[in-house]
Amino acid sequence: MVQAVILREEIPIPDGIEVTVEDEVTVSGSKGELKRKFKYRNIKIMKEDDNIVLETHFPKKRDKAMLGTIKSHINNMIIGLTKGFSYKMKIVYAHFPMTVKTTENRVIIENFLGERHPRKAKILGDTRVNIKGDEVVVEGINKEEVGQTMANIEQATKIKGRDPRVFQDGIYLINKE
Repeated sequence: MVQAVILREEIPIPDGIEVTVEDEVTVSGSKGELKRKFKYRNIKIMKEDDNIVLETHFPKKRDKAMLGTIKSHINNMIIGLTKGFSYKMKIVYAHFPMTVKTTENRVIIENFLGERHPRKAKILGDTRVNIKGDEVVVEGINKEEVGQTMANIEQATKIKGRDPRVFQDGIYLINKE
């Protein structure tokens, strides 16, 4: 008789968070709602009592890896709706005073290294960007959108064609919460 080998992971659902599992996993709370589809053939996602259960039968190395990845994504969805994600960045300049402002879905960086044309960085999804003095705070509930928006701002001020030891102007990450 062959015994079934089952790998099972459980994620507890905190108070104030509601989870539905159908074709996609929907997590909703007081801060909003996040939806995500997880398509992987060997992993089942179910809701039992106050837990989200991930299960795979006869797991191979890739199945175990995907199980951990899916668990992390669902955990990040729950953390985003309970605490949120916040990145603090600092505007640094020595040569030319740059101005940073936001529009609907873009961050506009003017006078970077004395350039005449402004540099632009895209704001993804429902991410909020607040600028106060020389600090930029990027915050939201979706970790991937917040992180990518922060990276877009940092990459927009990347220096090319100059010595990076001398020209250290830019917008840099100083703190993740």
